[in-house]
Amino acid sequence: MRLTAAAYRVPADSPEGDGTLAWSSTTMVLVRAEVDGYTGLGWTYGPTAVVTVLTELLAPVVTGLDPDDVPAVWSAMRRRLRNAGRPGVAGLALSAADCAVWDLKARRHGLSIARLLGTARRRVPVYGSGGFTTYDAEQQHRQLSRWVHEDGIPRIKIKIGESGGTEVARDLARMAAARRTIGDEAELYVDANGGYQRKQAVRVARAATDLDVRWYEEPVSSDDLEGLGLVRDQVLPDVTAGEYGFDLVYFHRMAPYVDCLQIDVTRCGGISEFLRVAAVAAAAGLEVSAHCAPHQHLAVAAATPNLRHIEWFHDHVRIESVLFDGAVSASGGAAEVSLDRPGHGLQLRAGDAEAYRVG
Repeated sequence: MRLTAAAYRVPADSPEGDGTLAWSSTTMVLVRAEVDGYTGLGWTYGPTAVVTVLTELLAPVVTGLDPDDVPAVWSAMRRRLRNAGRPGVAGLALSAADCAVWDLKARRHGLSIARLLGTARRRVPVYGSGGFTTYDAEQQHRQLSRWVHEDGIPRIKIKIGESGGTEVARDLARMAAARRTIGDEAELYVDANGGYQRKQAVRVARAATDLDVRWYEEPVSSDDLEGLGLVRDQVLPDVTAGEYGFDLVYFHRMAPYVDCLQIDVTRCGGISEFLRVAAVAAAAGLEVSAHCAPHQHLAVAAATPNLRHIEWFHDHVRIESVLFDGAVSASGGAAEVSLDRPGHGLQLRAGDAEAYRVG
C-alpha cells in the first residue's frame, strides 16, 4: 500500500471568526491510499505540515501492509508517531490516513463505507453551523434564514465569546437576533470557543434564558475540565466539548464533565478511533456529535448508535462541494448516507482542485 498527500487552500467567501480566532482561508490536506489500482481518499483540515508528517513518517511504515487489516495499519502508524507527539499535526495526519485506508478497503470490495461498517441510521441529523462573529446582522440573518426556512434544518449554531469574551453585549444581541430569525420551533445553539471565564459563562447563559438555547459549546476552554463541569451544573443548555481531542484518553477524561462529547474524525485518529470514542461515550451514558468535515463523517456517523448529529459547518460544506463530486445536501435537516457508491461516495475534482493546491 502507498500513501501520498497534497494540500489545498480555499479562500473563505467572506472573513470568518469566532471567540478566539479569525481566518480568511482554510487548508484541506488530502491523503491518497493506493493498492492494486484502487485509491482511497481521506482528508483533514490543518496546516500543510500534515503533508510532511504523512510522507516522512506514516507512508514508510504502511508499505507492504494489507489495507483490509485496518487495525494493523492504524497501529503501525500510531506507533510511528510516538516521538513526534500524537496530538496536533501528527494526529491530523493519522486521522486523514486512517480515513483513506477505510475508503480504500471499501472500494476494493465494491462497498460503501456505510455498508462496510453497518448502519444505525440511513439519514444523519445535522445542525447548521456558522453565524461567525465577523458577520454583520444582515449576513447572519440571511445564513440562518436559509438553513431554517429554505433548507428545513431545525437546529442552528452561531459563534459567541467574541474577542475572548470581552463583547458580551454583542454576543447577547446576536443570540437574540438569531432567535428572531429562526423562530420559536428551531433549536438555537451557541459556541464560545473557550472565550469565557467560568462564572462569566454562567452569567451569559442565564442572561439568555428567554432565548431557549439548547447547546452551549466550549463555554470555557476545553482544557478546563472542572470549569466545564461547573458551567454544566449551573446552566440549562447542554454543555459540550471535545473537538480538540486527539486520542481516546482525552475523551475518557472529559466524559464526566459534559453533556455531549464532540468527536472530529479528522483529528481524533480517523474512523478507527471515532468508533472507540463513541463506545467510551456510550459507557458514560453520553451521546456524541461529529465536529465539522461533514462528508468525512457521514458513514461513521451512520454507524454510531449514540450519535446525536453532525455539524453542517458552512466553511467545510462549501469546500467539500467545490473539491468533490458526490457531495450531498442536508435538506430537511438530515444528510443522506451513500449506500450504493463505493467508499464514501466522493470523487476528487482533480482539475478544479489543482487551482487551490499549495503543497
